[in-house]
Amino acid sequence: MRQNIHNCKAIFPMPVLLIATYNDDETVNCMNAAWGTMVENDIVALNLSAGHKTVANIRKRKALTVHFATADHLIEADYFGIVSGHKVKDKLKKAGLSAVKSAFVGAPIINEYPLCLECEFIEFQDNQYGLGVIAKVVNTSADETIIENGQLVIEKMQAVAFDSYTNGYYQIGKRVGEAFREGKKLEK
Repeated sequence: MRQNIHNCKAIFPMPVLLIATYNDDETVNCMNAAWGTMVENDIVALNLSAGHKTVANIRKRKALTVHFATADHLIEADYFGIVSGHKVKDKLKKAGLSAVKSAFVGAPIINEYPLCLECEFIEFQDNQYGLGVIAKVVNTSADETIIENGQLVIEKMQAVAFDSYTNGYYQIGKRVGEAFREGKKLEK
């Protein structure tokens, strides 16, 4: 039997996205953002609050990188979500992580997170539902540890998802089917 829970906090699972930008002094700022998705094959949409240091950096630099949090660096990913870049100058250094500059956009790639979308800022969509940050993915880079035969292997990434109903993180695990093939079994 179903029960009404009288609220909808979010769609589950939500990716734990880490948005990295450069501050004015070239230190790396990184924030944790669960409200993000792809809206086209190469277009990212993030719903951020206008007051974030990351948003100010995007306004100035017109670039950002999007990383996917992993189980082995979950503590750092959570830290990026609870500490403001306005209060802590170099959150990346405090977290003990490192970065290199993207060769494609004016934003940092955090070395410890194996998958990175390197993005050019397109526009802000500011309305009553929040501040939409729209960006174009110009390059996707992946650490060789999560690639086999030229293909990304998600299971090796140990990506985590966020559950806003319980404020829990969950590791994404095993592959359970083949997209665009499983449903064909019902066509027979």
